[in-house]
Amino acid sequence: MEQVVLKDKIFNKYISSDDIQESIKKLAIKVNQDYQGIERPLFLCVLNGSFMFMADLMKSVDLECEISFVKLSSYVDTKSSGCVRELIGLSAGIEGRNVIVVEDIVDTGTSISALLNTLEQYNPATIEVATLLFKPNVYKKDILIKYICMSIPDDFIVGYGLDYDQLGRNLKDIYKIVE
Repeated sequence: MEQVVLKDKIFNKYISSDDIQESIKKLAIKVNQDYQGIERPLFLCVLNGSFMFMADLMKSVDLECEISFVKLSSYVDTKSSGCVRELIGLSAGIEGRNVIVVEDIVDTGTSISALLNTLEQYNPATIEVATLLFKPNVYKKDILIKYICMSIPDDFIVGYGLDYDQLGRNLKDIYKIVE
């Protein structure tokens, strides 16, 4: 099995880049269908972890759309801190807009809930969430995550934009920690 070592942790290959790409293309088909005829939806990428997912998703989205970015942080080491800090704010006006938040991973839902609460203050027409990875076993919120590429167990993962202490984001596959 293919492994990587990042600092003091070992990770085994978990999801191949081919499986990631196939999943993103399927999700893009659904988004294209759902937003056909909707005027310029805004895709809002949550940095840093979502940058690869957003880039690949946009390659398969066939809509006239706009892209913007926000940056949130809630992880310390390999655990969620439970506290969300907004680091870079919204740069595009969203009042009356149809917004699709593009997230790398939704686990407990703390980060996405905080972001959606903030975005709702700007009166968008709609807000939906598209996530590469979803951890249903630890999800604690009632927010519907409409677009999910893959559901996974509650394992710590890296690669394809996700990191361990800022390392591993550049890996094309996704790896899970060896306990």
